[in-house]
Amino acid sequence: MDELRALEAWAGRLLAQLEAPARRAALRDIARELRRTQTARIAQQKNPDGSAYAPRKPRHVKKLRGKQGRIKNGAMFAKLRQAKYLRAESDAVSLTVGFSDRIARVARVHQYGLTDRVAKGGPEHKYDARVLVGFSDADREMIRDMLLKHIVK
Repeated sequence: MDELRALEAWAGRLLAQLEAPARRAALRDIARELRRTQTARIAQQKNPDGSAYAPRKPRHVKKLRGKQGRIKNGAMFAKLRQAKYLRAESDAVSLTVGFSDRIARVARVHQYGLTDRVAKGGPEHKYDARVLVGFSDADREMIRDMLLKHIVK
């Protein structure tokens, strides 16, 4: 959270130099680009610091049922990174990149490594922290470069 406040204070001073339409355009471009970089990072299964996501818990259970309730072996969060769930919004004074609707709950559990029910009425499980939305060094540089580009215009 301190990292976000520091970025907000630094970027706020630069954005204050722009007129409202230019500020709106800058924030829109930055939000769009942040959404794209977050999506790509989630697809690579990496935290913002470059470390890999914690793998899924291995399952050693006899196959009692068919495919119902199975744990998939593919990449995690494939649906979460779709544009309809991972939203990028901006206006003249702020930008937001985050998850919408009911998906936000799932994202929050994984973002902070919380405990949640595996299925409706199922057992509770402590999930490993997997940072879905966060700033990497490349994101900070991208924000800086885009702000400077808009200021120079």
